[in-house]
Amino acid sequence: MKVLITGATGLVGQAIVRVLHNQGIAVNYLTTRKDKISNSETYQGYYWNPNKGKIDLECFKNVSAIINLAGASIAERWTPLRKKKILSSRINSLRTLYRGMQQVDISLVDSFVSASAIGIYPNSLSKFYDEDETEVDKSFVGEVAKKWEAEVDSFTKFDINVAKVRIGIVLSTEGGALPQMAAPIKNFIGAPLGSGDQWQSWIHIEDLAQMFVFILENNLKGAYNAVAPNPVTNTKMTKELARVMDRPLWMPNVPKFALKLLLGEMAYLLFSSQRVSSKKIENEGFVFQYPNICVTFQDLYTENEGKETAALESTKKEFV
Repeated sequence: MKVLITGATGLVGQAIVRVLHNQGIAVNYLTTRKDKISNSETYQGYYWNPNKGKIDLECFKNVSAIINLAGASIAERWTPLRKKKILSSRINSLRTLYRGMQQVDISLVDSFVSASAIGIYPNSLSKFYDEDETEVDKSFVGEVAKKWEAEVDSFTKFDINVAKVRIGIVLSTEGGALPQMAAPIKNFIGAPLGSGDQWQSWIHIEDLAQMFVFILENNLKGAYNAVAPNPVTNTKMTKELARVMDRPLWMPNVPKFALKLLLGEMAYLLFSSQRVSSKKIENEGFVFQYPNICVTFQDLYTENEGKETAALESTKKEFV
């Protein structure tokens, strides 16, 4: 088995590569930077430029599954230019992959798995969402996720298994949202955001990486929520993080208007509420290693101190 990955050098991509390599599975990956191209038997890089529709067709050689993680970060101030980049990076990547697959023999490929986001679900403090929900959040995030998934659905024309992984808040000490959440707490100025009642559906990065590989190995198709079984409110998450970091929470909740002034429209990410179910992937047989927030923070900040860093350093060597 050989897997082609877009976004392999990012936080989630590196974690997936580690899981695949631990199982003896080779990886081809696409990168927009020629200086990030590695040449090894188990980790082979290829150049592409989705904005121009360019792709090295050799990337598909002997590939039996494809994982798509490509897309500009949504966690930057949403200027009109940034919003355009967030959407176009996702759409152009998928269209470039699609056109590339049209030009080569993909008879070995049986699965295409793409990232998506739980931001597709409407903002609600009371609803509990599963994959059958048809209403889409009326926000920029909802718009991006809807168009992203519509583009992913076009790959069903290849008569292969197509899956969409709706990712929640990814928890890792090496990047993403967690270091930004932890910084004020570490400096004794942590506090819940707004009312603190907003639901946050999260997932440990190791469970997320394992889930992508599980979906490939089991030839699953359709949408799957990549969230742990136990969502928490922002207040609960903040308190648990402070507890494991052994820091007090004495500041009042951060006012919504203050973050809106600081972050603009992007502040929506901090206050939107999505309580999301993991039952569908669990019913397929997936078992979470980190089902609870307390177990997750304990792993990331105490019992597992240094393990993730060591794994990251090991993976980084492959990218040099």
